[in-house]
Amino acid sequence: MASTDTTPKVAATGKQDDLAGLEAGLDALDAVQTHRTPVREVLVKKVLPPLLAVGLVLLVWQGLVTAKVVDETKLPALSAVWDSLADMWAKGTLLEVIWTSVSRGMLGFLLALAIGTPLGLLVARVKFVRAAIGPILQGLQSLPSVAWVPPAVLWFGLNDAMMFTVILLGAVPSIANGLVSGIDQIPPLFLRAGRTLGATGLRGARHIVMPAALPGYLAGLKQGWAFSWRSLMAAEIIASSPDLGLGLGQLLENGRNNIDLPGVFLAIILILVVGIAIDLLIFSPVERWVLRTRGLLVKS
Repeated sequence: MASTDTTPKVAATGKQDDLAGLEAGLDALDAVQTHRTPVREVLVKKVLPPLLAVGLVLLVWQGLVTAKVVDETKLPALSAVWDSLADMWAKGTLLEVIWTSVSRGMLGFLLALAIGTPLGLLVARVKFVRAAIGPILQGLQSLPSVAWVPPAVLWFGLNDAMMFTVILLGAVPSIANGLVSGIDQIPPLFLRAGRTLGATGLRGARHIVMPAALPGYLAGLKQGWAFSWRSLMAAEIIASSPDLGLGLGQLLENGRNNIDLPGVFLAIILILVVGIAIDLLIFSPVERWVLRTRGLLVKS
């Protein structure tokens, strides 16, 4: 006689449902939402706050000048700074001055990237090299970039080689140390798994070490760019020559020599704007991409 007891079947069905639910939950955790944030939300949350902050600073600036709280020989009126900007634009020198500095800074940063990346890998992976060079890199990173301008001028004279030398000495330690820090934070299990799968030497560095160290490496790149830009401005301010062309640092120094306070503030604002623009246009998108690929950024 056939049994009518369905309890085992119900229990089995229940276990299968539980497993299916568990798998669905894990899949949901693994799935990273990559849908785009609406433009309006981006404007309200990311664009509007800094614009309001800048507007507030400009309002306070103009208020101090208008109320005669600060003399215009100490803080120029916004209209005077705007006139300096309009004058450079009318002469066709504004974009040329900006491009002179930006092209030098970017080329110097790329050279520092080409040197700092293999140097960081070497220091992180070879104990003897780390013991020998690691402290030197830390010391170089803490050394003000402006200190390298006088010896670089004596070594190379007033030319682009001097500029790039100052940039490299300022940026390479930051890039290398950032990569070393990123590699130090890699879980040892990743490295052992890579070796087990045959990813050793250059192959292991490409497929295991560099991807795992990417967050620390990216932080080093951002700091390296900051040091590149600061080093370049210091070199342009101190070492001036007609052969070097007119960059933002030289524009700032010319304003000081000519007692042109609006020109000085214009140069400062342009230096600040370029630094912020490079970060927003290059490093911030790369950082969001890294976070998104690692499931750490729900919306982009």
